[in-house]
Amino acid sequence: MDILFVSSGNTKNGISPIIHNQGTSLKKLGHEVSFFTIKGKGLKGYVRHIFILRKFLKKQSYDVVHAHYSLSAMTASLAGARPLVVSLMGSDVKASPLLSKLIKIFQTIFWRRVIVKSADMKASSKIAEAKILPNGVDFEKFKPLSREEALTVTGWDPMKKHLLFAANPKRPEKNFPLAKAAFELLNDPAIELHSLVDIPNELMPHYFNASDVILLTSLWEGSPNVIKEAMACNSKIVAVDVGDIREVMGNTPGCYISDFEPTAFSDTINKALEHTAKTTGRAKIEHLSESVIASKLTTIYNTILN
Repeated sequence: MDILFVSSGNTKNGISPIIHNQGTSLKKLGHEVSFFTIKGKGLKGYVRHIFILRKFLKKQSYDVVHAHYSLSAMTASLAGARPLVVSLMGSDVKASPLLSKLIKIFQTIFWRRVIVKSADMKASSKIAEAKILPNGVDFEKFKPLSREEALTVTGWDPMKKHLLFAANPKRPEKNFPLAKAAFELLNDPAIELHSLVDIPNELMPHYFNASDVILLTSLWEGSPNVIKEAMACNSKIVAVDVGDIREVMGNTPGCYISDFEPTAFSDTINKALEHTAKTTGRAKIEHLSESVIASKLTTIYNTILN
């Protein structure tokens, strides 16, 4: 099957690692996957690429076009991409009521299938026909490593404990103030707080394995890959109850759900630090390996082609 992925290309490394990894997982099943990236932020960039993509599609033929994020999907729709499968992420249906209304309009007119990442997202989108399919995890890349090896890569102090805020603090929806307030309440000089800023995807497993606890305090999420990737590394986690996190973590020892309150979050971090063993998160999410998800995605493609 020839598949075209359409997405933003505005991150530091171009295409989002999540989208690139999904394309790679489809290639492993024998599909041909090409990438069309939209470069240039803001409405102007997306509108300009309607015409660029339209010209591109006149020269190329694909069995399926798969757009990631709503704005890329709208660009693909107006460029004439058919048949069009659309993956929505958490911010698509959580951040803006206006965007949610536009999604509903485009879904009715242009989109053959809509994929969301969690049941919570499906409820928020109000798209009854949406298919729930989380992003998969590369189990070959994200796996348990020795703490010594991981700390060598990160350069962190091996004599201290390390908390990893699993996002860029500058993104307001990631709610860094809660993580910072909880960390300050720990009031322990032997504990350091780090964040993920411009870390290459191939180094992420080292950061998970070097961390004593992974923190997620987001105001909203769809199905955050960072949680699944951390679980594949058997990392301990403290997260708020957003997206499908509660479902994914389940009752895994060492992985905890906390309230949106600094004292409660700080207390839960202490609880995680007291759990001295590695978790069993990897075994818990075997059903979310990228090979399993790629197979389910192929079924969705075949359904619209047949």
